[in-house]
Amino acid sequence: MIQNAPSRGLDEDGFLQREGSLARVPDDFRPVVAAARDRLLDVLGSRMHSAYLYGSIPRGTARVGRSDLDLLVALEEEPTEADRADVRALGEAVDREFPQIDGVGTLLYGRARLLSELERYDLGWFVACLCTPLLGADLAEQLPRYRPDSLLARETNGDLALLLPRWRDRSADAADSEEARRPLVRFMSRHLVRTGFTLVMPRWRGWTSDLREMARVCGGYYPERSEQLRAAAEYGYEPVGDAALLRSYVDDLGPWLAREYARVHGVKAPRPD
Repeated sequence: MIQNAPSRGLDEDGFLQREGSLARVPDDFRPVVAAARDRLLDVLGSRMHSAYLYGSIPRGTARVGRSDLDLLVALEEEPTEADRADVRALGEAVDREFPQIDGVGTLLYGRARLLSELERYDLGWFVACLCTPLLGADLAEQLPRYRPDSLLARETNGDLALLLPRWRDRSADAADSEEARRPLVRFMSRHLVRTGFTLVMPRWRGWTSDLREMARVCGGYYPERSEQLRAAAEYGYEPVGDAALLRSYVDDLGPWLAREYARVHGVKAPRPD
């Protein structure tokens, strides 16, 4: 039997354990979660199959006034533009009402897509391992158990090369605004650190959602990139509006990660969208 340190997020059989739970939600954020839950029911009603929390709030690591509320909603059918507009309005209202959070982000998908063969090792894994049930029947019961293997690595983050051109365009659009660059730095920093971690995840044989730990683990296998990854982890928590940093992401760290990822794990299966 495989034995793993509890900090590596695996059970005694080597499968990824689900992170987060409603019991871990800090007291300061419980009213926010309750409001979001009730309003999702009001807004989506019978169109909704289930809803989930993910991120720092169900992990118990959220910071008052700094962390956002992250939600994933599974609908009975594919979401419409009206559904997306309703969910955006709901998030904006909750964000205005509760100073404990710094924004609300909601992922919206149809149930069939989340359970599809194509998404089994990407969105399906995300629901089963990184999402905490909030409302409705848990889709994880219809999904397999997951190991931190090369298939999971490929299907979660093996599309970085496709994303880089879009990142370059977004960086160019934000060239004259430090305020616009700051959320881009946060987003890209987090994505690159997570990609670096999943690159080495099968060798490390475990899971963590802590950006600093992710950077440390990847840097252990790629010491020449260790400092870049360590700095990116910090910017993922405390972003700056640095144009030169964005250029380094899209011209250096990002392309290197995309090439190394393709070499080690291959390329993610194409999606219709």
